[in-house]
Amino acid sequence: MRFSDRVVLVTGGGSGLGRATALAFASEGASVMVAGRTGEALKETVRLVEAGGGTAAFTIADVTGSADTARMVTETVERFGGLHVAFNNAGAFVPPAPVADLDEDAWTAGLTINATGTFLSMKHEIAHMRAHGGGAIVNMAANIGVHGRRPGLAGYTVAKAAVSALTRAAALDHIGDGVRINAVSPGASDGPMSFLPGESREDRHARVSGLIPAGRIGGADEIAAAVLWLASDEAGFVVGHDMVIDGGVTA
Repeated sequence: MRFSDRVVLVTGGGSGLGRATALAFASEGASVMVAGRTGEALKETVRLVEAGGGTAAFTIADVTGSADTARMVTETVERFGGLHVAFNNAGAFVPPAPVADLDEDAWTAGLTINATGTFLSMKHEIAHMRAHGGGAIVNMAANIGVHGRRPGLAGYTVAKAAVSALTRAAALDHIGDGVRINAVSPGASDGPMSFLPGESREDRHARVSGLIPAGRIGGADEIAAAVLWLASDEAGFVVGHDMVIDGGVTA
């Protein structure tokens, strides 16, 4: 129970890796606030946490707006009495296209939700944490970014590379405030973004198994375990790290 008596905020907590990580934090004793734009999905995460005997609540928030991210932090503190850990997971994939053909609105949207959304979330989380004894933050980057590139994915590559760079810059800025900041960079993982339209799990396995040295897609529980370790006291000397979890794709 590494997170007993701790309050954890998870953005993008309504599905996929955000939901899996919220459940993992709750199973280790945390009170979890899940934030996102879709109330029904967030309610389901809360229901799953409570069904497992954990404690959770949700707040509707769009991380691309400063007012929403500030309110998200305020509501977390008001509901549970503090904020000790944040997992900034909210993000979006940018539709593939070569640079010359990349839609400008898609480019801007990718940067806004992935990079600006992470920045705004951290800005308000750090402000609370440094005034209340510190905390730990984990950001969601990706193995496509500073670690690897793919043709046609410039929009996503740049947005997630920005998250990696921002994580390290913020880590240096705020470790002196007692706020420890790191990132995870998953490869293909078991979540909604890993499926092509109409694809089954068997189809997905056949498509990706030959592309990943480990021979399989990553489990959501494996990504969640890495996030929890980085957020825990066990990783107390880990600062500004970007942990790649991709089965050897970028090794």
